Amino acid sequence: MSGTTPPDRPTPVGDTAERTVYYDPDRGTYHTRCDADAYEPVSTALLLTVSSVLGVEPDDLEPLSECVDPDSLNSLFANWRADEPRVGDGTVSFTFSQCGVTIHADGEIVIDPDPDAAPGPVSDRESEP
Repeated sequence: MSGTTPPDRPTPVGDTAERTVYYDPDRGTYHTRCDADAYEPVSTALLLTVSSVLGVEPDDLEPLSECVDPDSLNSLFANWRADEPRVGDGTVSFTFSQCGVTIHADGEIVIDPDPDAAPGPVSDRESEP
């Protein structure tokens, strides 16, 4: 992923395990991509990215297996490394260590450290028709 900037206006905020993590100030989310040329299970990339975003060691995170089966997750996203193009553009989303996580079929991982954040003040939403 090094050197590949995701679309829009994210800015690099750090590197973890040779992977650049980008921050998107418009969405308040962090983005990274798994490198198609290197073998790394998505579960490992996810753990390292979330720990980097939260500023903790990976061992300090809750076990990933409490949220999702890591082997199944790795199987779902093994194809972005394959020689054959992946069919479809699906995603998997779940909460992990109090962060919203979305993993895209193309290897992008999106971390939302505040998944419960509302798009605007509650009073504004309640006054809408």
